[in-house]
Amino acid sequence: MCTDCGCNDNRQHTIGSGDENIVHAPHSDPLLVQVHSQLLLQNGQQASRNRALLEQHNITAINLMSSPGAGKTSLLERTIDELKGQYRLAVIEGDLETENDAARLRTKGVTAIQITTGSACHLDAAMVSHALQQLDLDQVDLLFIENVGNLVCPASFDLGQHQNVTLLSTPEGDDKPAKYPVIFRAADLMLITKCDLLPLLDDFDPQQARRYLAAVAGDTPVMQLSSKNGRGIDAWCAWLKDACSHQWTSR
Repeated sequence: MCTDCGCNDNRQHTIGSGDENIVHAPHSDPLLVQVHSQLLLQNGQQASRNRALLEQHNITAINLMSSPGAGKTSLLERTIDELKGQYRLAVIEGDLETENDAARLRTKGVTAIQITTGSACHLDAAMVSHALQQLDLDQVDLLFIENVGNLVCPASFDLGQHQNVTLLSTPEGDDKPAKYPVIFRAADLMLITKCDLLPLLDDFDPQQARRYLAAVAGDTPVMQLSSKNGRGIDAWCAWLKDACSHQWTSR
């Protein structure tokens, strides 16, 4: 059992970039569960170390969060196509099992480190720390962390990122910000994805999604895009370029 959030995490986590794997020990036995706040404190301390390391190497880190199937990997594929000649990109990929998504991204010519969490429903800062050890940080400008597909737990765990982006895909329904406020409240940007499907989905109202978001997260910006037809990708890439131009405190 994961003592961080209650997810079923009684297996080892493997972290690898292909042939090599690093084993991440499972969370504490249920009989040795620590106080939740202490675990979050420890995670936060590791996240601060991760962030300091990234900033030492002038790397901007973006944490992508969403439900499964919202289009995170497809968005990364399109983003790599757009930015690969302008920024040195890398990805840390989180899934319960398989290297499928990391393998997809490697075909784009970028380094993708896969973290398989077993049955844990989120990444944590320690997992990301192990993954960072496999990257040549001097060869990275922009790092994407694709979190495990889940609209609950990932929002509670700082990984050392600089910005959080939460995806809401049109097939999910426009009320998800109201139903899952924590992950949308944590977002620095909400992306409404798969907008090419809007003509077929008369029950998804982008303006209603924006209103639900505003009710829980104030003036968090929103973009609509489609990784399939390219709509909104230019605005997304402009947002990323602005994030990369930010001078983080330890630079």
